[in-house]
Amino acid sequence: MQKIRLGVIGTGLAWERLHYPAILELKDKYEIAALSNRTLKDAQEFAKKIGLSPENIYQDYKEMLKRDDIDAVDILVPIEMNYGVSWDVAAAGIDFICEKPLAAKLDDAKKYVELSKKHSLKIMIAENYRYNEENNIIRSIIGSGKIGDVIYFIRNNITCFPCEMSKDTFAGTEWRQHPKFAGGAFLDAALHDIAAMRHIFGDIECVQAFGKPQQEDFNPYVSVNSNILFKNRITGYFSYFPSGMEPQRPLIGFRIFGTKGEIYLEEKNCGTINVAYNNGQSEQVPYTPERGYYNELMNFYNAFNGKEEILVTPEVEFGDVKAVFSIMESVSKQRLVYIEENQSRKDKHYIEGCADVNSYLQ
Repeated sequence: MQKIRLGVIGTGLAWERLHYPAILELKDKYEIAALSNRTLKDAQEFAKKIGLSPENIYQDYKEMLKRDDIDAVDILVPIEMNYGVSWDVAAAGIDFICEKPLAAKLDDAKKYVELSKKHSLKIMIAENYRYNEENNIIRSIIGSGKIGDVIYFIRNNITCFPCEMSKDTFAGTEWRQHPKFAGGAFLDAALHDIAAMRHIFGDIECVQAFGKPQQEDFNPYVSVNSNILFKNRITGYFSYFPSGMEPQRPLIGFRIFGTKGEIYLEEKNCGTINVAYNNGQSEQVPYTPERGYYNELMNFYNAFNGKEEILVTPEVEFGDVKAVFSIMESVSKQRLVYIEENQSRKDKHYIEGCADVNSYLQ
């Protein structure tokens, strides 16, 4: 199969610590042809590390897009730039990968979906949680029926963004500390949790959420607490608390309750999925953490060579982003919000649905 000659737009932390290590593993499939970065010095320094000659380094990515030896582009820029840069790459007629989320505004996210319809290109949104081993294993366990019908779930995400702001971390970047888009860390980070849940459970019907406001640029709320109803009638609770810590072990983590058992993932990097069954049996399913970046780049390579379809298209990612903005809307307006526009609650729909519950009553 053809090796992909890759042009990179944005050589910051996401490229250096997430995508590039995966590219190294796939060096028989990818070749770095050119680098572009707003701060030219940063691109030049990275080019020296990998032995890329100066003529392949650009400050203006539009100049890089004029080359005829680039097969695909990897876009890793601040969130508010994703939409505009993606349109420029598409206009140049080049296949591309763009880091999530696909846009910083819901209106731009809607327009982004049109991009894939307008241009006959291979476009991937790099939502690594949909490619992570743990989420795909959990999805498979549920699909096999091993824990029966899923009734509800709890997903709890607590991190300390302020603790990391003075360190050499993603939270230490200026554009994340003072984002130029609504939602802050909730759009940037909680989006991953939403994507994972939608990947596992399917499309969301509606959300009801509350938040505790704070006067901090990095996130409008100290915490966001959401009740989520999926279209398949699975319900659950998602909490996102980027300003705190969870000192108690085991962590609340991700718990999925079914009619025959329960799935428990303490945290995404723990390496083990615990499955407990109502008959007293249990099993521990091992996995390798943080394989999403490798898997998504492998998926793009195979799609580029016509071997498989891209898993996370703009249409798929739009659903994740729409859910995030719906939760934020629910918090601000303190009301139930349906994901699909112009959808209203119909009591008859819920009454008919009650018949499905009878099989679970003892």
